[in-house]
Amino acid sequence: MTYEMLVLDLDGTLTNSEKKITPPTKQALIEIQQQGKKVVLASGRPTPGVLPLAKELNLQDYGSFILSYNGGRIINCATNEIIYNKTLPPSVIPTVYDIVKEFDVDILTYSDDAVISGIKPNQYSELESSINKLPVKRVDNFAEYVDFPVNKLLITGDPAIAEKLEGILKEKFHKLLNIYRSDSFFLEVMPQNIDKAHSLQKLLSSVGLTSDQMICCGDGFNDLTMIEYAGLGVAMANAQDIVKKNADFITKSNDEDGVLYVINQFMRD
Repeated sequence: MTYEMLVLDLDGTLTNSEKKITPPTKQALIEIQQQGKKVVLASGRPTPGVLPLAKELNLQDYGSFILSYNGGRIINCATNEIIYNKTLPPSVIPTVYDIVKEFDVDILTYSDDAVISGIKPNQYSELESSINKLPVKRVDNFAEYVDFPVNKLLITGDPAIAEKLEGILKEKFHKLLNIYRSDSFFLEVMPQNIDKAHSLQKLLSSVGLTSDQMICCGDGFNDLTMIEYAGLGVAMANAQDIVKKNADFITKSNDEDGVLYVINQFMRD
């Protein structure tokens, strides 16, 4: 099988522990794009948090793609065309806010230039700010402030509280929203049926490829659906155990150029 598309989670996969792409991996990703293959950066990050890495890899020169908000939005980097965009129903935002503000957590969403904090920024809010290189903007009334379309909400807090809230919100919104933790302290609130695999189906259809022609690499719970869907699903050596269990191949860790190893094994002409 000739693989034509390489889909990469960012944190814990493409980037090392310093949140950087190593020069050998960067060079290899540019080379496969020069050969006509497409690279997709698939992340839970908001689009502004993915753009710097997309530019670093010259995705705009080769018509490669950003899949942000865990699949809520897909953008063609060459044309800035939004191929797919799914936002939360506006009516759920006040309800989610009213539930979570009774707990010792923060609730976040995103503008083009900031992470919007609706309760009180905590260490996990600051981590999200650092990862995306966006400042935190604290607002007084989150439900009133967020009067624009958003692709997701992120609840940040102690893992035990995040786990409890996951159960509460799933029971409340199980037919309306997709709710899961991307990390023990990050609780994602997404539109129903939105995950990386669902959105990759839309992307593949738009470019005339099939899942058999796609490699997906990841390490976290939110990468599981795309790893199962891909023609070749790859788990990093540092991946969650369930991701490794469901992968077709386990590569080296993100601190050992695991993505480069995949390219050399499966995508070189």
